[in-house]
Amino acid sequence: MDKLKERMTSLRMETEEAQARNEELKARIKVLEQENLTKEQEISSLTHRNTLLDEEVEKLEKALADAKNAADSGAAHSSELDALQRKLQLLEDEAEEADKNLRETNEKLRLTDVKAEHYERKVATVESERDMWEKKYEEIQEKYKSSQEELDKIAQQLNDF
Repeated sequence: MDKLKERMTSLRMETEEAQARNEELKARIKVLEQENLTKEQEISSLTHRNTLLDEEVEKLEKALADAKNAADSGAAHSSELDALQRKLQLLEDEAEEADKNLRETNEKLRLTDVKAEHYERKVATVESERDMWEKKYEEIQEKYKSSQEELDKIAQQLNDF
C-alpha cells in the first residue's frame, strides 16, 4: 500500500516535471518563432536594399559609360572628365563596400537559416519527447486505473468475509 502511494507520488512528480518541461519548450518555440519572423523581415529588408543597390550599380555603369564617351569627345572636356572619374571612383568604392556588406549579410542570413533549421530539428525532437512522455503518462494512468480496480475488488472481498 505504501509502495503504491510512493509510486503514485513519484508518478505525479514525473507528470508535473513533464508538464513543466512542456511549458518551457512551448515558450522556447514561441521565442524561436519570433526570432524567425524577425530574420524573415530582415531578409525582406535586405532584399529590397539589394534591389536598390543593383539599380544604383546600373546607374553607375551608365555614368561610367557616359564618362568614357565624354573623354573620347576631346581634350576640352578633360577637366569635366577628371571630375566625373573622381566621382565614378568614389561611387565604385561605395558600390564595392555595398557589395561587401551585401555578401556579409548574405552569409549571416545563410547562417541564420542553418540555425533556424537546427532549432526546427530541436523542436521536432522535443515534441517527439513530449509525445513519448504523454504516452507514458497515459500508460501509467491505465495501470493506475487497473491497480485501483484490483484494490477495490480486494477491498470488496475483504468486506464480504
